[in-house]
Amino acid sequence: MAKASGPKKRARRSGGAATVVDVARLAGVAPNTVSRVLNHPEQVAEGTRERINEAIRVTGYTPNLLAAGVRSSRSKLVAAIVPTVSGPMFLETIQALTETLDRNGYQLILGQAGYDGLREDELLSAIIGRRPAGIALIGVVHSAESRRRLLASQIPVVETWDLTTTPIDMVVGFSHEETGAAVCDFLLRKGRKRPAIVTGRDERAKRRALAFAAAAQKQGIEVQIEWTGAPGTLAGGREAAARLLARDTRPDAIFCSSDLIALGVVTEATAHGVSVPYELAVVGFGDLNFSEGVIPPLTTVHLDGSRIGELTGSMLVDRAEGRQPAQKRVDVTFSILERGST
Repeated sequence: MAKASGPKKRARRSGGAATVVDVARLAGVAPNTVSRVLNHPEQVAEGTRERINEAIRVTGYTPNLLAAGVRSSRSKLVAAIVPTVSGPMFLETIQALTETLDRNGYQLILGQAGYDGLREDELLSAIIGRRPAGIALIGVVHSAESRRRLLASQIPVVETWDLTTTPIDMVVGFSHEETGAAVCDFLLRKGRKRPAIVTGRDERAKRRALAFAAAAQKQGIEVQIEWTGAPGTLAGGREAAARLLARDTRPDAIFCSSDLIALGVVTEATAHGVSVPYELAVVGFGDLNFSEGVIPPLTTVHLDGSRIGELTGSMLVDRAEGRQPAQKRVDVTFSILERGST
C-alpha cells in the first residue's frame, strides 16, 4: 500500500495572495475542510490537520481575520491608543495588557496619538470602523466627536491612567489632582518653603502641577512653574532647572512630571554645585526602572502600571464575551516612595 505523503510544493497561480482554495488544492481537501481546521481544528482528523497546516506553511497563506470577524460578529483584536511608544512611562501597562489579552485568546494592536492628542480622532475613526473587541485609551480627555463615536459604537472601552465620574464606559486609574496635592504636602511637611515645579504641557501633568500649586497656596506659598516638552526628557529637565537655579530666589524643592525630567534636574543641580537633597529636594513621577539606582536615589510617585494593564485587559475580555466586570471604575491609587533625593 502506498504511504500517504504530505502536500508537495507546487506553484500556485501567479499574482495575488494565497487563498484558502490554494491551500485546499495543495492539501487535497475541500476548502470548507481548511476553514474547519482554521476555526474548529478539533473537528478534523489529525492526519488531515497536519496536511492542511503544512499546506498553509508552504503557501504562506494568512487567513483574512477581518472577513472572518464580519461573518462571526466577533473580533479577537483589542486596540489601544497611547500618547507615545518611545517613552518608558506606559510600558508596564502595555506589557500587562498584552499578556492578559493573550491568555484569553485576544491580540493587541497599538496606535500612537501624541501627547497633544491631535491624532486621536483620526485613529479612533479607523479603529471603530474595524469593530475591535475593545478599546483601551490613556486618559479621560477626548474630543466631543470621539466621545460621541465611541458611545455610539457600543464597543467596550476602558479609559486608563486617570479617573473621572463620567467615563465613556469603564475607567482604571488614579487622581492626578490628588497626586499633585499629596506631593506638595509631603514636601511642606519636610520643611521645604520654596517649592517649584518642572512639568510637561500634557493635560494630566498640568492637572498635577496645578493641584500642587493650589495646595501650596492654601499654606500661603507661591509656587514657581517651569514648563517643558512632553514626553519629558533629561535635557528638558536640565534646561528648566538651569532657569530656576538662575533666579534670585532659588527653590528648595522641585516636583517633576516624570522621573526622566527629575534626573535632568538632579544633574543640573549637581553641575551648579547645589546639593541634593540638602539644598534642593527633588521628586519625580512614575518610579521608572532607573529611579532607585541613580545617585542620590530618586524620590518618586509610584504607580502600578502592571495592575492597570491587567485590570484593563480583564474588563475588556469580560465585556467582549458578554460578562459584566466586577467594577466599572477602579482607583488603583498611588504612593510616594521616599528615597535619597528628598
